[in-house]
This record gives sequence, structure tokens and C-alpha cells, in this order.
Amino acid sequence: MAVESKTCVACGRRIEWRKKWARDWDDVKYCSDACRRRGVSPVDQQLENTILDLLAQRGRDKTICPSDAARVVGTDDTWRDLMEPARRAARRLVHRGEVEITQAGHVVDPSTAKGPIRIRTAR
Repeated sequence: MAVESKTCVACGRRIEWRKKWARDWDDVKYCSDACRRRGVSPVDQQLENTILDLLAQRGRDKTICPSDAARVVGTDDTWRDLMEPARRAARRLVHRGEVEITQAGHVVDPSTAKGPIRIRTAR
């Protein structure tokens, strides 16, 4: 049985099908209880908008780091706390087809990317 993959609404990672979800797979939106509790906050939406704005300012072939968006949204003391939310925002934008996540200049799967990433406008 081939099941269409899904993306978590909160973190943007791929949701793997589980047998226990067979009856209500159409209603599954989150990959975990933590994502269900977290949801998408106004700061998360602000990070998404900031990523898109920074990419528009830099030009079509340029990239940004998630820290660039975190520094714009956060303060000198709080931007580091926004790094993972910025990565989640980038993954959600990848799912919508607006950006791509790269490592060493190559597009990578945002669900499995580990380490430093760059974000660019989707080609």
C-alpha cells in the first residue's frame, strides 16, 4: 500500500506513516506531540516573512543563513534561541515550494539535513 507522504505543519519535517494512524491518516498534521503543542506562533510566521524578505533583498542566486533571519527578528541576547525556529521556518517554506535548503551548494532534504545550512529562493 503506497501512502502519500505528509509534512508536519509545525516543523516542516516529513511525517512517516504509522500503522496506528491508518484510520485517521487524513487528519494527521503533526509529527509529534511536541510539534502539536508548539504549533506555529507569530514569531514563527515573522521568521518566515523575514527569510523571504532577506532573500528578495539579496537577489535570486544568493543565499542566507538561518542566523540572518534570527538576528533580524531577535535581539542581541535572544537571536540564538531563534536558530531552531528559523530552521523550522525554512523547512515550512521548502514544503510550500518558496525556498530550497542547501549544503555545500547542493539542495538537500530538509527533513534529514544536519549541520550548517543555507537558504535560497527556489529555482
